[in-house]
Amino acid sequence: MADTVVNFLVENLLQLLTENVKLIGGAKGELENLLKIAQQLKAFLDDAAKYGYTNSEQWKVLVIEIHKTVHRAEDAIDKFLVQAKLHQDKNTMGRIFDWPRNLIKVRNLAAEIKGIHDQVKELRKNNQALQATPVLELPKKGEITQGPSLENDAVVGFDDEANKVIKRLVEGPMESVDIIPVVGMPGLGKTTLARKIYNDSKLTYEFYSIVWVYVGQECKAKDIYLRILKFFKKNIEDHLNDDVDTLAKAIGGYIKKGGRCLIVLDDVWEDEVIDHVRKVFAENKKGHRIMMTTRDLRVAKFANSEPHVLKFLKTEESFELLVMRVFGKGSCPNELVVTGKKIAEKCGGVPLVVVVIAGALRGRSDKKDWERVDKNVVQHFGEHTEDSCLKFVKMSYDHLPGEVQMCFLYCGVFPRGFDIPCWKLIRLWIAEGLIKPQPEFTLEEIAEFYLTDLLNRNLVIIMQKRSDGQIKTCRLHDMLYQFCKKEASNKWLFQEPDQSKLDPDTCRRLCIQPSNLSDFLSTTPVAEHVRSFYCFSSKQKPIELSPNEIKLIHKAFPLMRVLDVESLKFIFSKDFNQLFHLRYIAISGDFKALPPTFGKFWNLQTLILNTSTLEPTLEVKPEIWNLLQLRHLHTNIPAKLPSPTTTTGKPSCLQTLSMVAPESCEKDVLAKACNVRKLSIRGQMAAFLGAYKGGINNLVELQCLEHLKLLNDVLFINKTLHLPLAFSKLVRTVKKLTLTNTRFAWSEADKLGTLESLEVLKFKENAFTGEFWKPKSGFSALQVLWIERSELESWEASVINFPMLRQLVLISCDKLDDVPLELADIPSLQEMRLDNTSKAVQSAKNVRDSKTSKSMKLKLSIFPPENESKVAQ
Repeated sequence: MADTVVNFLVENLLQLLTENVKLIGGAKGELENLLKIAQQLKAFLDDAAKYGYTNSEQWKVLVIEIHKTVHRAEDAIDKFLVQAKLHQDKNTMGRIFDWPRNLIKVRNLAAEIKGIHDQVKELRKNNQALQATPVLELPKKGEITQGPSLENDAVVGFDDEANKVIKRLVEGPMESVDIIPVVGMPGLGKTTLARKIYNDSKLTYEFYSIVWVYVGQECKAKDIYLRILKFFKKNIEDHLNDDVDTLAKAIGGYIKKGGRCLIVLDDVWEDEVIDHVRKVFAENKKGHRIMMTTRDLRVAKFANSEPHVLKFLKTEESFELLVMRVFGKGSCPNELVVTGKKIAEKCGGVPLVVVVIAGALRGRSDKKDWERVDKNVVQHFGEHTEDSCLKFVKMSYDHLPGEVQMCFLYCGVFPRGFDIPCWKLIRLWIAEGLIKPQPEFTLEEIAEFYLTDLLNRNLVIIMQKRSDGQIKTCRLHDMLYQFCKKEASNKWLFQEPDQSKLDPDTCRRLCIQPSNLSDFLSTTPVAEHVRSFYCFSSKQKPIELSPNEIKLIHKAFPLMRVLDVESLKFIFSKDFNQLFHLRYIAISGDFKALPPTFGKFWNLQTLILNTSTLEPTLEVKPEIWNLLQLRHLHTNIPAKLPSPTTTTGKPSCLQTLSMVAPESCEKDVLAKACNVRKLSIRGQMAAFLGAYKGGINNLVELQCLEHLKLLNDVLFINKTLHLPLAFSKLVRTVKKLTLTNTRFAWSEADKLGTLESLEVLKFKENAFTGEFWKPKSGFSALQVLWIERSELESWEASVINFPMLRQLVLISCDKLDDVPLELADIPSLQEMRLDNTSKAVQSAKNVRDSKTSKSMKLKLSIFPPENESKVAQ
């Protein structure tokens, strides 16, 4: 199969040329010639991908040549564009650009690409077709695409293992902190087993607090303490500067107030981690527990001389897991059983290998496909090594369509064990050019489909889901992460720099840990070939570098397209203002306004700005409307958007505005941003809801709006707010609505019942006031209802009001007497969650029992768990 990365490089070069060849008059002829030759090469590469003649040594040499040549061509074109921009800008003194010498360079590059094209053509002539590359077909427009149908914790052969560990957790000594390590090789299912135990309802009867902490190889004591503290306290900013002893005492204080505590430590590598976590249990006569997973038997035995050693799956269990992952709740067709059992046996009892191979088989019911996989699955598991597991990962990777391969490898730019926000991953895929336009679909829709495909193939793990069932965060299994890093480095997709010189032929994307950044910058790198710079961290507080170090990042990478450094405290500079190729910016700092110079970033698609300023709003200059490709604007305080300088011209491409001040929602602003799908408005809502300068009535301009958040900053508690009577007509397309601190009367909620598309409704932090709610209208499409921190005492509702309700969440509704028993008549109701809503616990159990008596299942979650115990007694 043709090298995916090579095809991607040439395709991006074509896009770069096509979009910009008309902008550079002085080089138009040469660039048009280069474009023509690149198109010819691309046609032959597509041919190679379709028919396959790329297994020869000659091809491997040619791949390296294509890489180098295409990179040089990209550099030359990007430099032309920068110089053209500088010459257009009368306020910027650019260097004198040597047009003749650079035109010669373009001609030479065209000749090189022509030579490569001839070699590819010769290969095509001399080789017979082998095997077609897999192709991923997008669903038809309007067709509903479901997320992964299998839950990630669907496991086989772990019931007995889980029961043994739970028994040890529950029945161990009460006078001391007992540690139960789960140990086994990578891919054996340590984390899966730990998750299964963590989610087991039996533990909620026994433990007041159950805390999950991912540790990993490079985690320090302070990071672990902060992650534990976050379970007990939502906002931990006051503790970011505390030392480890202070943090341990703070956690110990919270534990002391409650009952038994279980801390689960996932992926422990060092003995010291265990000693540090022990310190939080200053008072240890309650039978507190620590459960940990590790691949290191020495570390496991340091914690407990009798660790739980995870077993390998039996062949029958491997086959059962294979069938579950390929066919879901269906059974394996009879004609595939024999081959399926052969495949399962060759997986060596390692669940990850079974799951990865199942991903390659999913959606394939042809016996020949299964026999081909069986033939390719060599028995690697004589010694059960990591390398043997990686060979199975490679086989599943080879079954991916080329475009999805690139997206999968790209997941490796995040740190090991990092919970990846799916929205961020999708934005980065688009900025990197991994998602190609297709008719009838937005780039975001295509990217979401690719992500779903990776989830369905079990190559990416679901970590969190949103209330509407969409994936919120995901992660790579350690072994898949290792594969992505290795394969991406081999294919020159991205690198982690060391102290050696950056190779311009290979180093296009840099991923660097914050702890290594100062050392890297001390070498004063100059790398105009670098297009992406990433520095991720799980810490909440941005790391402070010197102003000179921050400026070095701007100066070192003048052709940069992607800059994701939210983990650093950022400052603007003259060199930053000339990074005209930026498509994606994610930064943190003490920003009071968005500088006008941002209007020069003509390629910018995503802007994420986190400011620590004490100002109530972020000032945005009119130049923001010059960014014709800007699709997503995220700020952590309300942005104050200006009116467009002109009402003519194309509408903005903006799809996300999160968040903006109410005074920004004037008619001309929203008319310009008419394609927005997600809108978050925060500020004093009285004037906005009162239709001052049009106010809320201006939302009618947003005909594509799907997600809307209204967050009222309360100054005058007694001020009564009202929803307009025509609210449902203003936002008729909204599927998800969140209200916070709006303090409407409960009678106002009926105005929301006529929203025909509304699927998720969240009432947070006094969205409504009053003691009684009896809806008069029906919420015909509502699937999720979330009520948090409400004064509600009495609530009447039935299937007539919520005919499609799937999930009910009640948080800190401590005055609510009962959950309406009539909700048990709703056929679709599958889940109820009550957090700190103790008075309504018994009624919630009555709803569950009523549904059970009607042969309908309802999952009921209650926190704190002692409420469950009290009701059960």
